[in-house]
Amino acid sequence: MANRRQFPRRIKNEIRAEDCSEIAVDAINRNITIPINGPLSQKTIIRSLVGMSANKLSVHSINKVIEKVPCETSFRYHLSKVNLDSLLELQSKILTYSKDKILVPGKSYHFAIDFTNDPYYGETIDANKDYIVKSKMKDSTTTFYSYVSLYITTKGQRLTLAVFPVKTGVSKVEYIRKFLDIINDAKVNITVLCLDRGFYSKEVFSFLQNENVPHIVPVRKHGKELKKILRGNHSRYAQYTMMGTGEPLALTLAIDVQYLQGRNKKFGNVNLGYVVYGIDWNPRRVYRAYKNRFAIESSYRIRNIVRAKTSSRNVAIRYLLTIISFLLKNIWVSIQWMFFSKVQRGPRTINEDLFRFDFFRLFIWEGIRKKLKFVSFVSVLRSLG
Repeated sequence: MANRRQFPRRIKNEIRAEDCSEIAVDAINRNITIPINGPLSQKTIIRSLVGMSANKLSVHSINKVIEKVPCETSFRYHLSKVNLDSLLELQSKILTYSKDKILVPGKSYHFAIDFTNDPYYGETIDANKDYIVKSKMKDSTTTFYSYVSLYITTKGQRLTLAVFPVKTGVSKVEYIRKFLDIINDAKVNITVLCLDRGFYSKEVFSFLQNENVPHIVPVRKHGKELKKILRGNHSRYAQYTMMGTGEPLALTLAIDVQYLQGRNKKFGNVNLGYVVYGIDWNPRRVYRAYKNRFAIESSYRIRNIVRAKTSSRNVAIRYLLTIISFLLKNIWVSIQWMFFSKVQRGPRTINEDLFRFDFFRLFIWEGIRKKLKFVSFVSVLRSLG
């Protein structure tokens, strides 16, 4: 219950830089343990990591601009003690540090699950080979560390509740199972779970139906039968049987028809098909609900603004930096929801312009700078005297 007290205690009539940075530091410090020898404190390491994220710095570069950061060798040594299994177990507690101010137990929310890839330019070795994925070229590489995240897409409450590194051999169903456990632990309900085409499989649909999870997944247009179903001039529902290994699986399709009207110099109509379960909405509402899933892409863009730089091959270190980047985004969303919503009747609306993410990021950096002291001078190699 500590997080229920932290925000009101820190933020009353105004928000200060230290408030933002220390909320982030506290969320991490309460949930992880880094064994340390000597006078160095765990909080100093965590503040350094938060500062790295806020200003997109690396271990090497932050050491040049902040006085009280541990030396680069010591910093890397202590980071190497971060335990991957511990992070996997505790990451949701870190990310949902402020959830009690936003999520109401028993209430239902829209959720989305999606993947994001971080470019990797280093070697693939035994220690990281299970976490390196191949994909189409992006940012001059075809190798990536991939992460799968659970996200609330309900407007104004867009928190990332969990994120896992993608590991070779772990099925999509296993990740979904873990996310459902996290939703259950948060004591909230699922209005609908939106998944992208990467989850379009008989295994996933069977699991979600057995768990009675309402969901929307866009159709993969392949096969004569599906192509025939996805031809028409009006929105409708249709039935489709998915074949494959095991028993055939009956699916319900919601088909929303949209007229192009010259958009992108195209005319006629397009049939947008979605596999649906557990909802009885009209096809246009299904389309709009799924469209809101793209809020997760905005979340990734925000998170990338505060993703610290690293060339490390250590899976745990990269994962910790990923968790911190999502945490900073979550804290900003929480502050927006709690302190920048208009006092009015009806649905809560947020004035995002009063406390934009770029400003929040600078607040984080300023708070870290005050705690750890900015380097105020640099020795020169030659003088003019």
